[in-house]
Amino acid sequence: MTVTDFSRRGLLKLSAATIALATTGLPALAAGIDDLVIANNVNLPSWNPTLGTSAVNPTIQGIYQSVFDMFIAQDTDLSQAPGILTDWGWNADQTKVEMTVREGVTWHDGSPLTAEDVVWSLERAADPEGGNPIQFIWSTIGNFEVSGNQITGDVLRFEPTIFKWMSFLTGYVLPKAYIEKNGQEGFEAAPIGSGPYMVEKYERNAFIRLKAYDGYWGQAPEFKTVTIKFVTDATARVAEVESGNAHVTLEMPSEEFDRLRAGSLVGVAQPISDIGMIFFNDIDVMKDPNVRRAAVKAVNKQAIVDRLLSGYGVAIDTLQTPDYTAFDASVTTPYDPEGAKELLAASGYSTDNPVRFTIQTTRGFKPKDYEVIQAIVGLWRKVGIEAEIEVYEIAKHYELRATDTLAPAAFYNWGNSIGDPTTSTGFAMFGPSPHSVWDGEDLVGMIAPLWGEADEAKRIEGWKAVDRKIADDALVLPLFQYVQPILHAPGIKVVPHASGALLPHLMTRS
Repeated sequence: MTVTDFSRRGLLKLSAATIALATTGLPALAAGIDDLVIANNVNLPSWNPTLGTSAVNPTIQGIYQSVFDMFIAQDTDLSQAPGILTDWGWNADQTKVEMTVREGVTWHDGSPLTAEDVVWSLERAADPEGGNPIQFIWSTIGNFEVSGNQITGDVLRFEPTIFKWMSFLTGYVLPKAYIEKNGQEGFEAAPIGSGPYMVEKYERNAFIRLKAYDGYWGQAPEFKTVTIKFVTDATARVAEVESGNAHVTLEMPSEEFDRLRAGSLVGVAQPISDIGMIFFNDIDVMKDPNVRRAAVKAVNKQAIVDRLLSGYGVAIDTLQTPDYTAFDASVTTPYDPEGAKELLAASGYSTDNPVRFTIQTTRGFKPKDYEVIQAIVGLWRKVGIEAEIEVYEIAKHYELRATDTLAPAAFYNWGNSIGDPTTSTGFAMFGPSPHSVWDGEDLVGMIAPLWGEADEAKRIEGWKAVDRKIADDALVLPLFQYVQPILHAPGIKVVPHASGALLPHLMTRS
């Protein structure tokens, strides 16, 4: 979906181009900016992009991609492009993978990046004791052989998305010799990569200062120094950019976005790959299908998009957006409050005797996240569901989800920057996955064969059937595809990325 398409549907009242506005009251124009300052909406808990829960947090990938290179690069429309690997693929019978490593790349300490670094990074990611959250993906290839800048490896288990993952979570090339010499703690204290920026200073819970790497193999960043502030409160982010203390920020309430872009700031908004969703954990009352189905039927998703998000969103009925490979418009979950009441009544619940559970949510992490949950809780109350809201930080969500201890309902934004059903429906709903809290054996039985399905058409149809099963049984509550608002000072050109990553090396003086 393009910005133009989105506008045509009447949901956005802005052009596809960035809207240039008056500059009165703003700090110095970009021509005079020596240090680009970004007010970011999320903290950076760890400098390791391949280990632990931080590695699978889509919202910090833009920071990682500023310092580290991925195996395969990704353009702003999510298409893949040559990165550290300039060529990749399977052999004719899909029993081997073949990769070509870019020559002339150096690490931030000046040492050369080699094919051995790539192999070491892949083997480290595949190590079952190594701590990579996606180890079960990376372990599908192995037995690598290196000849110059050419790598071949065996397909140990066919994984149709293996090369897509090389542009996604944990798909980073790391420096073998540097980490072996300094250890993981030394790497965390002074990380180096091969990306466009070097880490100059890092104050935990405060900011990162980046410096352009003169030896970068790609296009040199225009801004030579970048400071990324961690500003998790949406109101504070608005104040940062409005006062001129920051030049760029993102993820603010729609009314603030509209107010400021109508004044002295520039605003751009476009659909990204992230979706808003509510996990249902298969515990307590959520084991009752009538409760789950009622919870889905009671939510008017389009009204939430229109009224709370001012149209900056696309209502969805599955974990696929219209941009994803397995999107199926025929799967719908209509708003039906009377039907919700009937379902609850069949299980003995009513507005006088409501079903009760806790729903967890962030507050200020995404635009109107808390307010969206407030609205949903209000809609639920009308049909006989009484939900108590518990607020947590996004890092807490990852901790609870990894240990399968989320509340019966939990709001989350799911990132899927490769648009594949395995990385939306698959990881969110496959019981053995560390990212899922639904453990139904029937769903596991449907999903399991799809991981290694070599027939692409059959694979996609299989995922569509899974999405229909999930919708019929109300195993999750998909809400909307996000439209990401970005505000910035005049004189700066910000290039949005469909993954939602805010990438300083793509920012230029306009």
